[in-house]
Amino acid sequence: MSEPSRPDNEMDKRFEPRSYEQKWQMHWAEKDYFRVEAPSDKPSFCIMIPPPNVTGKLHVGHALQSTIQDLLTRWRRMQGYNALWLPGTDHAGIATQLMVERQLAGEGISRLELGREKFLERTWAWKKQYHGNIRRQLGLLGASCDWSRERFTLDADLNRAVRESFVRLYREGLITRGEYLVNWSPALGTAVSDLEVESRTVQGKLYHIAYPVEGGDERIERIVVATTRPETMLGDTAVALHPEDERYLHLHGKAAILPLVGRRLPFVADAAVDKEFGTGLVKITPFHDPFDFELARRHDLPGISVIDRAGRMSEEAGPDFAGLDRFEARAKIVERLRAEGYLVKIEEHVHNVGHSQRSGEPIEPLVSTQWFCDVSGMAAQALEVVRDGRLTLLPESWNKTWEHWLSNIRPWCISRQLWWGHQIPAWFTADGRYFVAHSVEEAAREAGVDPGALIQDPDVLDTWFSSALWPFSTLGWPDETPDLRTFYPTDVLVTAYDILFFWVARMVMSGLHFMGDVPFRTVHLTGLVRDAEGVKMSKTKGNVLDPEELVDEYGADALRFTLASLDSPGRDIPLNRDQIAGYRAFGNKIWNATRFALSRVGDARVQPSIDDPESLAAPERWILSRLSGVAAEVNARLEDFRFDEACNRLYHFFWGDFCDWYIELSKPALMGEAPRPRVGEVVLTVLDRSLRLLHPVMPFLTEELWQRLPGHEAIHAETIALAPYPRAEPAWDAPEVEAGMDALMQVVARVRALRSELGDFLKLPAKAKLDLFLAAQDAGLGRLLAEQEALIRFLARVESIHWGAAPEGARRDLVAGVEVGLLPQAQEPQKLTEEERGRLHKELEKLDADIGRAEERLSNEQYLAKAPAQVVETGRTRLAEMKERRASLRASLGA
Repeated sequence: MSEPSRPDNEMDKRFEPRSYEQKWQMHWAEKDYFRVEAPSDKPSFCIMIPPPNVTGKLHVGHALQSTIQDLLTRWRRMQGYNALWLPGTDHAGIATQLMVERQLAGEGISRLELGREKFLERTWAWKKQYHGNIRRQLGLLGASCDWSRERFTLDADLNRAVRESFVRLYREGLITRGEYLVNWSPALGTAVSDLEVESRTVQGKLYHIAYPVEGGDERIERIVVATTRPETMLGDTAVALHPEDERYLHLHGKAAILPLVGRRLPFVADAAVDKEFGTGLVKITPFHDPFDFELARRHDLPGISVIDRAGRMSEEAGPDFAGLDRFEARAKIVERLRAEGYLVKIEEHVHNVGHSQRSGEPIEPLVSTQWFCDVSGMAAQALEVVRDGRLTLLPESWNKTWEHWLSNIRPWCISRQLWWGHQIPAWFTADGRYFVAHSVEEAAREAGVDPGALIQDPDVLDTWFSSALWPFSTLGWPDETPDLRTFYPTDVLVTAYDILFFWVARMVMSGLHFMGDVPFRTVHLTGLVRDAEGVKMSKTKGNVLDPEELVDEYGADALRFTLASLDSPGRDIPLNRDQIAGYRAFGNKIWNATRFALSRVGDARVQPSIDDPESLAAPERWILSRLSGVAAEVNARLEDFRFDEACNRLYHFFWGDFCDWYIELSKPALMGEAPRPRVGEVVLTVLDRSLRLLHPVMPFLTEELWQRLPGHEAIHAETIALAPYPRAEPAWDAPEVEAGMDALMQVVARVRALRSELGDFLKLPAKAKLDLFLAAQDAGLGRLLAEQEALIRFLARVESIHWGAAPEGARRDLVAGVEVGLLPQAQEPQKLTEEERGRLHKELEKLDADIGRAEERLSNEQYLAKAPAQVVETGRTRLAEMKERRASLRASLGA
């Protein structure tokens, strides 16, 4: 693509983001503006993208996180950092394999029929076909990634890093292989980790079943157990009770008989039994319940697996039930229990049931041979780095959750019964021995056999295992690369709070273990983006907002600004189209202000700096001082990750200070009605810096407009993306001038309102000539207003200004320490009618009462101690406004 032609100053009246957004994205990519070098003389800044699923479609949560990551990267790049936003995608083991299996099913083929090698070929083809979608969607949002460093979790060098970490952990004794109870997903055909199990509250049933006591009359001596899963009773091997439960002391040393089966079940006493739940007796099914599994280990009880990996009853369940689906078996067992007199009662019961987060069906606890990683030592290190400040979680309210989870961590089941992923680097001999190694050749040497005699473990690693290495494997680890030395540890991770432990904690543990340092200094946890009513978005509810559709309708900049402005610490984000439309209107406002400025500045040009602000008139000094302040505030807010506050400040400065006021203040000078020095230069220079301040949030609009500014070349940057980010300019700070100009603007606003009131009262024509009377209570303010007499006359649309108190009959008010009076020319002074005087007296009485209540509240020490500071400040501001209004009313009434 050739470089876009420099836009001339003839701007289209219509604001249409689609006309320029992708033009600039393509230009930035072609020019390689975002490529970084390592090593570099510049300070480094690095963000790793949380890799989206390679076959996925970006949702609005991705859009939020991408916006913040890009905002930070653009800001640091403009500050002179060697700023890297490293992109990549995740192979998403379960999700991708499911997609390909569904495609095969449509062709009438199963994965098993195709075979592993052919299946993987199909999956790589799928990845190649859909991988470009992620980059395209990120491009629509304005992502400034260094695409030359794009990574994929199954790339050869990342696969090498995964093998290296697995081998090291195994040789350190932290990875073991053994039989353990796992969360099994029958639909997926694989084990899943605790974090991939979603607890759902369901309306179920509690079945009370009578178990005869051995040696007695089974019709008389029975105990009753309560269960929500009667199908598992076929695998019972004991009945547990609390050792201090006086109801059952007589059962110690005895046994129960399992109904329908006849198996002897010894009574075991264990303090973990809850005496208050159900009957206080718990049937123990070691191979189908985590609690039972641990209790059985403590008491050396056997286990029986009665549900298989397909979720069907196994041969050990007996011929009457073998082969049945677990839920079909439940119904049949309940009927048999009822028929044989063992079913005591059934109660409705609300309880929590673990479901597979990916497939949605209830998890089946099963005993299975898997690979496990002992992360307890790494978890202790991860706890310490948050405690001592080496790692900051934002918001800090997540610290307690971090403490709780890592203090109660269990061994991590890292193997998955899938084909798509990092195949476990362990090889088996014919006699069942296994060897963990970097390659089959290394394993063969250790085993003392030919490589052809070994068979690699068919399982793959949990996707999160490779993702845990992302911050350093993508930078070249285990080799000592320039990238690794330059960018590790990275600066910040931006991600949703719902994967704090899926991914963030595991990255921290891995980074500390393999690199000796945290993988990032700060974790910024965003909330979830919800619909306007605060409901979680889902396709089934029909409330999903598609980022691509939103970009097409409103433009990427409007979407970005909306999302960044709503990112408030610790809160989910309710999003609706009206908000985005509002920020599109903000873009339109900037477009039109720039269009006006370029049509009026003549030969003026952008200045790299304005070194003699004292030589300028008050309006120019005011806007420069405001600009210096907003630059300081925005930089500070970005440093604190308060993107909402930074956006709020940018919005109010650009819309209010610049567009609504300074453009208006500049018009008399630019139109030749009241000349002032260097107004065109100030307009363009403020516009240049304002666009640069806004660029990280709204990159497309700012580039389009900045390239049109005459003299922007003086900034010595080909693109606004590489132009310096504005900082505070202490020489521009003029607090006294700001105060004076603020008062001037309040006076103008009030005069406009009085003019409207007067026009309505006297039925004046719109162009009626009015005299304005101004009397400032402060002499310095009076001088400033007098210096800007022509400007006030232009803005307030009055014929003349008189410096002094207004005569009787004028419309009067007191605002910002200035007495304001307005009187039509060639009109007799108008006295208030009795009706109008009565209305004003009523308003005055109400104000007196409101002021009294406000003063009482604001003098109450208890209220001041408990109320939020913002509420107190608002109350004080409101009190001052009411007092000003009271003074105005008294003046109008002659009181």
